[in-house]
Amino acid sequence: MTDANDVVRRLRRLDCCAVSDALDKLGLPGVVTGLPQRAGQGRIAGRAVTVKLGTSAAPPGPTKHLGCTAIESAGPDDVIVVEQRTGVEAGSWGGLLSLGAKVKGVAGVVADGPVRDIDEAIGMDFPVFARSLTSFTARGRVTEQGTNVPVRVGDVDVAPGDYVVADRSAVIFLAAAQVERVLDAAEAIVAKEAAMAKAILAGTPIGQVMGGNYEHMLKG
Repeated sequence: MTDANDVVRRLRRLDCCAVSDALDKLGLPGVVTGLPQRAGQGRIAGRAVTVKLGTSAAPPGPTKHLGCTAIESAGPDDVIVVEQRTGVEAGSWGGLLSLGAKVKGVAGVVADGPVRDIDEAIGMDFPVFARSLTSFTARGRVTEQGTNVPVRVGDVDVAPGDYVVADRSAVIFLAAAQVERVLDAAEAIVAKEAAMAKAILAGTPIGQVMGGNYEHMLKG
């Protein structure tokens, strides 16, 4: 059985380009571009705690600000993933949410939609990846439809408990059932690239290194 903590540790050592190559090798989806890092420094990785926002009335029950349930259930090995694809310009995440997540030690947030208060997230060095920025509040515009429910980010369906890795190249989602295969393939690719870099540093012509190895890296 795959140990979730070990998976997260291994993911943190891999950049998104290596993971993307591994997905290509295996014929799997998962890469989302166009979600740049708006705050925080460096790569994040963890398990997805999902939040779905919409414009319909919030489900029955006690009133609770969007995102709070996700923060309260998340920890250092988690990434909060928010879907806000309504077309309404309204913040799907904000400054107090960033503070609450920072206090909990949450790895970061990925939002397919606008986020607000980005200067506050920058000031506290809390990682935020988002489709766009806004000043508009969610109040009266969007509501939380569910926490830890299936969401869609870019062209990728994300289930609660899937794995996330994000850096300045991309945001990548890995289904829990496939993550071991992807990690093995990505780690093999990183090892091959390290050997190629060593050859270049040792004086091997780059054309020889790239032509003889790089073009065939994803085969076998």
